[in-house]
Amino acid sequence: MKPAVLAFLSGIAALFLNGCGQQHADAGPIASAEPAKPAYVGATYAPTLKQQPSVAAMTALGRTMFSDPSLSASGKMSCATCHSPEHAFGPPNNLAVQLGGKEMNTLGTRAAPSLRYIQNVPAFTEHFFDDDGDDSIDAGPTGGHNWDGRAPSTHDQARIPLLSAHEMGNAGPAEVVEKLKRAGYAAQFRQVFGADIFDDQEQAFKWALMALEVFQESPAEFYPYNSKYDAFLRQQTRLSKQELRGLQLFNNPAKGNCASCHISAISPSGAFPQFTDYGLIAIGVPRNKHIPANADPKYYDMGLCGPDRTDLKDKTEYCGMFKTPSLRNVATRKVFFHNGAFTSLEQVIKFYVERDTQPQKWYPKAKDGIVMKYDDLPPAYHGNVNVEAPFDRKPGDRPALTDSEIKDVVAFLKTLNDGYKP
Repeated sequence: MKPAVLAFLSGIAALFLNGCGQQHADAGPIASAEPAKPAYVGATYAPTLKQQPSVAAMTALGRTMFSDPSLSASGKMSCATCHSPEHAFGPPNNLAVQLGGKEMNTLGTRAAPSLRYIQNVPAFTEHFFDDDGDDSIDAGPTGGHNWDGRAPSTHDQARIPLLSAHEMGNAGPAEVVEKLKRAGYAAQFRQVFGADIFDDQEQAFKWALMALEVFQESPAEFYPYNSKYDAFLRQQTRLSKQELRGLQLFNNPAKGNCASCHISAISPSGAFPQFTDYGLIAIGVPRNKHIPANADPKYYDMGLCGPDRTDLKDKTEYCGMFKTPSLRNVATRKVFFHNGAFTSLEQVIKFYVERDTQPQKWYPKAKDGIVMKYDDLPPAYHGNVNVEAPFDRKPGDRPALTDSEIKDVVAFLKTLNDGYKP
């Protein structure tokens, strides 16, 4: 059972446990004190409805909502438009950023990520400690949804595209609720949440987001663990020689060093790897000139410190940091990184190993011929960019991986695609 469902059920448990508490006989009454509110009041997953919806009913409703374009201002965009079920719930095309808005002609500023394997993403924290028994290592900024980690949960994340001017374009929650009232499944919505659910727009919107969250925790659709690599971990199949070489290079700290952030091993608890440590990191991805916002030389997308996220705008040590995505199903994508700057896995890995050995291949040159390294981040924040292996080299050094080794790593990454049949 996944976090949202557990929390949802815990809220119900709290309702009953609260009623079982007893005061000490000698405590005596307190004349002026107001009755204490139950601990669950105001909690996100607290039972606030007259009838409590089942997980199955919310999953079915959330699935319907996820594919409903009528929930957008244009009437043409659904959640599935950018997060296609046929493409591992990622984008179905090679656009760096997707078209949206009221007229479906507004381009966003970031690439659409996959929604698979996000069921265990922790809420954002500036100081994260792995559950490995050693609390001496602070992993730093970790967790949260979106590229900048600003949404603490899946239902909070669902709110963003529904109300974003360059995505589904609704003016506010009330507009979404009005669309739900007119939807062909409005009766289903009432059946799940109660006949009077639309009487309170705030509650209706909250539970609409919750239905989307519960749907996205459906194991068969969002975390099936049925890739070739999963079969390999279960000892149901073997990797080819090339795939094995790629795995070794992926794990080797002196070569790809990919597993330092994209964890590939079964955890001590027995959980299969998510291929992310949920961290946020600055790696100096080149500026994508195809994003309209980047036509303004003063505009910078700096991830954790803005402009979309505002609560950490004064934490300049975080500027340039973006979420480390899971690499599961990464080989099904056509664009990569938060700004869609690259269009193939080979290109991505070459950037990793040549960013510092041959920066002229990845960044533009100024009029004086000097390479403008990290051109999508103001110079004041260049010190935030990661310099751990394979980013620990200098111009003229040999890259950490050869061309043939890059092909081996790509072959391994393809074993992370879901749907493998032994």
